[in-house]
Amino acid sequence: MNKFFFLMILAEFIASSSQMLLKKSAEKSYASVIKEYLNVFVIAGYSLLLVSMVISIFCYDGLGYMGTVVMEPISYVIVMFMARAFFKEKLTARKLIGMGLIVCGIAVFHLS
Repeated sequence: MNKFFFLMILAEFIASSSQMLLKKSAEKSYASVIKEYLNVFVIAGYSLLLVSMVISIFCYDGLGYMGTVVMEPISYVIVMFMARAFFKEKLTARKLIGMGLIVCGIAVFHLS
Protein backbone atom coordinates (compact mmCIF):
# COMPACT_ATOMS: atom_id res chain seq x y z
CA MET A 1 0.00 0.00 0.00
CA ASN A 2 1.20 3.46 -0.68
CA LYS A 3 1.50 6.40 1.68
CA PHE A 4 -1.55 8.09 0.13
CA PHE A 5 -3.79 5.28 1.41
CA PHE A 6 -2.76 5.99 5.00
CA LEU A 7 -2.87 9.72 4.42
CA MET A 8 -6.47 9.39 3.23
CA ILE A 9 -7.37 7.45 6.39
CA LEU A 10 -5.81 10.29 8.40
CA ALA A 11 -7.88 12.83 6.46
CA GLU A 12 -11.06 10.88 7.19
CA PHE A 13 -10.13 10.60 10.88
CA ILE A 14 -9.68 14.37 11.00
CA ALA A 15 -13.04 14.89 9.27
CA SER A 16 -14.70 12.51 11.73
CA SER A 17 -13.16 14.40 14.65
CA SER A 18 -14.57 17.62 13.27
CA GLN A 19 -18.02 16.06 13.12
CA MET A 20 -17.73 15.15 16.80
CA LEU A 21 -16.88 18.76 17.64
CA LEU A 22 -19.82 20.05 15.61
CA LYS A 23 -22.18 17.58 17.29
CA LYS A 24 -20.90 18.64 20.70
CA SER A 25 -21.66 22.25 19.78
CA ALA A 26 -25.13 21.34 18.52
CA GLU A 27 -26.01 19.77 21.87
CA LYS A 28 -25.56 23.07 23.70
CA SER A 29 -27.91 26.00 23.71
CA TYR A 30 -26.58 29.50 23.18
CA ALA A 31 -27.79 32.95 24.14
CA SER A 32 -27.52 34.34 20.61
CA VAL A 33 -27.14 33.21 17.03
CA ILE A 34 -23.67 34.74 16.90
CA LYS A 35 -22.50 32.66 19.88
CA GLU A 36 -24.09 29.59 18.31
CA TYR A 37 -21.89 29.85 15.23
CA LEU A 38 -18.83 31.57 16.66
CA ASN A 39 -17.72 29.30 19.45
CA VAL A 40 -14.66 27.11 19.95
CA PHE A 41 -16.34 23.85 18.89
CA VAL A 42 -17.72 25.23 15.62
CA ILE A 43 -14.56 27.09 14.64
CA ALA A 44 -12.36 24.09 15.47
CA GLY A 45 -14.75 21.73 13.69
CA TYR A 46 -14.78 23.70 10.46
CA SER A 47 -11.03 24.27 10.66
CA LEU A 48 -10.48 20.52 10.89
CA LEU A 49 -12.80 20.01 7.93
CA LEU A 50 -10.65 22.39 5.94
CA VAL A 51 -7.48 20.50 6.89
CA SER A 52 -9.15 17.23 5.95
CA MET A 53 -10.19 18.62 2.58
CA VAL A 54 -6.66 19.80 1.79
CA ILE A 55 -5.21 16.38 2.67
CA SER A 56 -7.88 14.65 0.56
CA ILE A 57 -7.08 16.85 -2.43
CA PHE A 58 -3.41 16.00 -2.01
CA CYS A 59 -4.35 12.28 -2.03
CA TYR A 60 -5.88 12.58 -5.50
CA ASP A 61 -2.30 12.63 -6.80
CA GLY A 62 -1.47 9.18 -5.43
CA LEU A 63 -4.81 7.39 -5.28
CA GLY A 64 -6.53 8.90 -8.27
CA TYR A 65 -10.12 10.03 -8.33
CA MET A 66 -11.74 6.62 -7.79
CA GLY A 67 -9.30 5.58 -5.08
CA THR A 68 -9.95 8.73 -3.11
CA VAL A 69 -13.73 8.57 -3.51
CA VAL A 70 -13.78 4.91 -2.45
CA MET A 71 -11.86 5.75 0.74
CA GLU A 72 -14.22 8.51 1.87
CA PRO A 73 -16.91 6.19 3.34
CA ILE A 74 -14.39 4.96 5.93
CA SER A 75 -15.37 8.11 7.82
CA TYR A 76 -18.80 6.52 8.49
CA VAL A 77 -17.05 3.70 10.33
CA ILE A 78 -14.82 6.09 12.27
CA VAL A 79 -17.77 8.33 13.20
CA MET A 80 -19.70 5.29 14.45
CA PHE A 81 -16.91 4.32 16.84
CA MET A 82 -16.30 7.90 17.96
CA ALA A 83 -20.02 8.45 18.61
CA ARG A 84 -20.02 5.30 20.71
CA ALA A 85 -16.98 6.46 22.67
CA PHE A 86 -17.93 10.11 23.19
CA PHE A 87 -21.73 10.16 23.11
CA LYS A 88 -22.54 6.60 24.25
CA GLU A 89 -24.56 5.89 21.09
CA LYS A 90 -25.60 2.28 20.54
CA LEU A 91 -23.96 0.05 17.98
CA THR A 92 -26.81 -1.98 16.53
CA ALA A 93 -26.52 -5.10 14.40
CA ARG A 94 -27.61 -3.13 11.33
CA LYS A 95 -24.89 -0.55 11.92
CA LEU A 96 -22.27 -3.27 12.32
CA ILE A 97 -23.42 -5.01 9.13
CA GLY A 98 -23.29 -1.71 7.25
CA MET A 99 -19.83 -1.02 8.65
CA GLY A 100 -18.67 -4.45 7.53
CA LEU A 101 -20.01 -3.88 4.01
CA ILE A 102 -18.22 -0.52 3.78
CA VAL A 103 -14.91 -2.06 4.83
CA CYS A 104 -15.38 -5.01 2.46
CA GLY A 105 -16.13 -2.66 -0.43
CA ILE A 106 -12.99 -0.65 0.23
CA ALA A 107 -10.92 -3.83 0.52
CA VAL A 108 -12.30 -5.26 -2.74
CA PHE A 109 -11.52 -2.05 -4.59
CA HIS A 110 -7.99 -1.67 -3.29
CA LEU A 111 -7.00 -5.34 -3.44
CA SER A 112 -8.18 -5.89 -7.00
